[in-house]
Amino acid sequence: MANLSVNIHFALILLWLAIWLLECKNIGRSLDDDLLCPYPYGHSHGPSHSIRHVRDCQLVVHGNVTHQTWPASNHIGVPVAESNVFISEIPKTSRFVTGHMTVVHDPLRTVSVLEPGGPGGCGMRKREEVEETARAGKCLYAQNGGFFNTKNGECLGNVVSDGVRVKNSEGVQNAQFGIRKDGTLVFGYLSEEDVLDEANPFVQLISGVVWLLRDGEVYINQSIQAECDETQETGTFTRFVEAVSARTAVGHDEKGKLILFQINGQTDVRGMNLWEMANFLKGLGVKNAINLDGGGSSTYVVNGSLASLPSDHCTSDPRWRCPRRVSTILCVHQPVCHPEDCSGHGTCINGICQCQEGWNGTACDAFVCNPPVCGIHGICATDGCVCDAGWRGNQCNQVCALGFYGDGCNHSCTCANRSLCDPVTGSCTCPSGYLGDSCEQECPLGFYGLGCRHECQCQDRCTCDPVTGSCHALFQGERNSTIHRAGHCLATQMFTTWTEEELQKSKPYLTEKSWFLLTCLLSSLLLASVTRPLITACRQFRSHQAELQDYSYIRLSSKSGANGSGVQQGGSQPGRGTNEPDHSDSE
Repeated sequence: MANLSVNIHFALILLWLAIWLLECKNIGRSLDDDLLCPYPYGHSHGPSHSIRHVRDCQLVVHGNVTHQTWPASNHIGVPVAESNVFISEIPKTSRFVTGHMTVVHDPLRTVSVLEPGGPGGCGMRKREEVEETARAGKCLYAQNGGFFNTKNGECLGNVVSDGVRVKNSEGVQNAQFGIRKDGTLVFGYLSEEDVLDEANPFVQLISGVVWLLRDGEVYINQSIQAECDETQETGTFTRFVEAVSARTAVGHDEKGKLILFQINGQTDVRGMNLWEMANFLKGLGVKNAINLDGGGSSTYVVNGSLASLPSDHCTSDPRWRCPRRVSTILCVHQPVCHPEDCSGHGTCINGICQCQEGWNGTACDAFVCNPPVCGIHGICATDGCVCDAGWRGNQCNQVCALGFYGDGCNHSCTCANRSLCDPVTGSCTCPSGYLGDSCEQECPLGFYGLGCRHECQCQDRCTCDPVTGSCHALFQGERNSTIHRAGHCLATQMFTTWTEEELQKSKPYLTEKSWFLLTCLLSSLLLASVTRPLITACRQFRSHQAELQDYSYIRLSSKSGANGSGVQQGGSQPGRGTNEPDHSDSE
């Protein structure tokens, strides 16, 4: 049995190669002339009727719900996806089809909607081959994505790429595929409110045409009623559904694994119509699926290289077309986190956010409050921790930033002169040299230090440094009403300053030693000039005294006799009686 299975598989591959060789002898570059367009050129992509109209087209069995949701698989590990080439015969026909089918195990982390050529491609109305966009996006697998305007290259419908809303169709009703932030897969018709939902936003979103399978059942007839039945370039909307062509689709199985499906073909020559593709997918167990880009050639890329058809075989044969330039693509890549920084509350490891304590969710953006998380400075509430005054942070473990205080740290401090603000009350703790509610006042004259509680110890009752208490060399001016103290210090310093200045002006040029020697010399000269006359006078006095001691008394006799002049005649005997003449004058 095993050998039989291998032989059958080998025979199918040979059959596919034979078909490819027969139809690819002359292969031409793919143009837009064989595209299947569901709506006329010049019209908007899809009908613009309200979601109510779409509900009216839904079966009661679905409760008038216009879209289907399904939890995505989150299988972690290698491989990221499994891709297979298939060859299949269409039942009740003689046609064989070839294509690719890829099963993605972790859609949220490994599937992206990429703009043509990279970010910004839709805004520039760019068109690019799938291979080029896939190579730039490092895609493991890729295929044609959403519809576009072939005249101006505009991306049609809704487009969300890796969480970035690129284009909003403003409620235009077409079948759409998306992945929400929590990993939910969404298929069907979305209102504008659904697209713009911020509670659980789309991280990937793309618009197709026709909801192929809904909950495992073919849903094409209901889609035709809900979307449109207008005539377009290729005929009616029914023509778009029933034409054989190359096709691409996206869906999911019961386990939430994403299915990328691609059929090679050419309009009205080879490929599948939508009925055939829907039944084929149903047989594979697909639950929900929508049709994406249709018509022309659909392209499939494996590891950045073209897989559906080698481009160097392109010729002018209209039966086969090589890859053409398209718009958005679906890309399967290595796991990444959404967002890549895990909302700032975790680390991305193999596409999974490892959340910090107190946080959970696929993006680590859901805060889980419990008493240990809030610590001693907060309490748990429905929205997280409510912090005490003076504390902040998701876990109430951070003090208010400098300059703020109070509940939520929303109040600004008014403390001046580099004073500290209490994070709870906002009161100011003044540094040395300042006081007041906001520490805006310097210490009064004569006081210094913390709280200005210390009195200056400077001479003449002078002021001191208000911070350190050191005495100023010069009075710096009156700073308050302590008038007597300031005036006394000012007067004393002014007098001292004036005296020092006068002394500086009259300062001699001789040194102190010179002045001492000069003074001593002058004093000696002065003393000599005074003592010399004294010595001379003393000597003369002593000489006179000696002469008096050698003198002999001789009586004088009067020669004149009786004229009475001189001395009385005939005197008495010599001696010192009363009759002796007075010699006091002669002495």
